[in-house]
This record gives sequence, C-alpha cells and structure tokens, in this order.
Amino acid sequence: MQKIIQLNDRRFKVMIPAEEIDRAVSAVAERINKDYAEADTPIFLGVLNGSFMFLSDMIKKIEFNNEISFVKIASYEGTTSTGQVQSLIGLNGSVEGRHVIIVEDIVDTGKSIEHMFELLQAYNPASIEVCTLFFKPRSYSRQIPIKYVAMEIGNEFIVGYGLDYDQLGRNLKDIYVVTE
Repeated sequence: MQKIIQLNDRRFKVMIPAEEIDRAVSAVAERINKDYAEADTPIFLGVLNGSFMFLSDMIKKIEFNNEISFVKIASYEGTTSTGQVQSLIGLNGSVEGRHVIIVEDIVDTGKSIEHMFELLQAYNPASIEVCTLFFKPRSYSRQIPIKYVAMEIGNEFIVGYGLDYDQLGRNLKDIYVVTE
C-alpha cells in the first residue's frame, strides 16, 4: 500500500524514495569532486530554505576544501511561482575571484537562478555554476546553464527533503507528489 500524507488541504504520495535521492546526491557530488579537485576553496552558496537538506547531505560527500554560505530568496506561494523573486538574506563575505556553486533544491522556470546570477556577477567571481537536486526542463525558460543536476522531473509539485508546501513537509526523507 502506498503511503499517503496530508499537508494542509492537499494529499501527497511517495514519488521518489530516500534511497534513490541518496544515489543521485552521491552521483552529483562525484561530478563536482572531479571538476573542482584542483580549485582553490570554492564556495557553495545554498539557497534557503529548500536546499538545506540537499546541501547538508552533498557537502558530506565533497572531498576538497570549501566554504559554505547561504542566501534566502522567495518566489513561491502555495504550489505556484509568483513570478517575482525577493532577496531576503544576502551574502556574507567576498566572492571576488572565487568559484561559486549555487545550490538549489529545485530549478523550475529559472527566474530565481537568473536573479542570483545577476546579483553574483556584480561581485566578480571566477565562475558561477548551478547545482540542483531537481530540475524541471519543460518549465525552464532561461539561458543560464544548469551544470549539475541530480534528478530531472516533470512539472509535478513535490514536497519533502527540504521542499515544502506552505512551509510543511520539509522534514520528509522521501519526495512526495500531490495525489489526484
């Protein structure tokens, strides 16, 4: 029997089990390890709140010296994007001349990533790459390349493993999708 959970007014069922997520996180960490093995202390820039679980698990698998910082932006209300990106908390410290890896929970339309790129480019980093747990290629409408994708999904609304529905469900170890 499929596990069903209730979050506010919606019911969700398991879409991706925790074991599959862990394999995807390991695979993306392995790619990053190869690409940045010789780099001078790259910065992982986690986008709060959603990326905290992904970044936490991934960083344990990173084998080179690095720094971690966080920014907080918002573009969702309920199950849909507002189309507007709000910067809520900014960078701590300089990224000038540094390799920056933006870590997102999910890349949907790409508006948030575009916003982050514009902000970061003003600080003259050596490079900026994007790492995301989930990528929705059919929704993506920007030109910025998403170099590190742990998993591609369709346009489903998902919760769990850091992703929320009106701030609920972030603590779930599996990924859940809305039931019909």
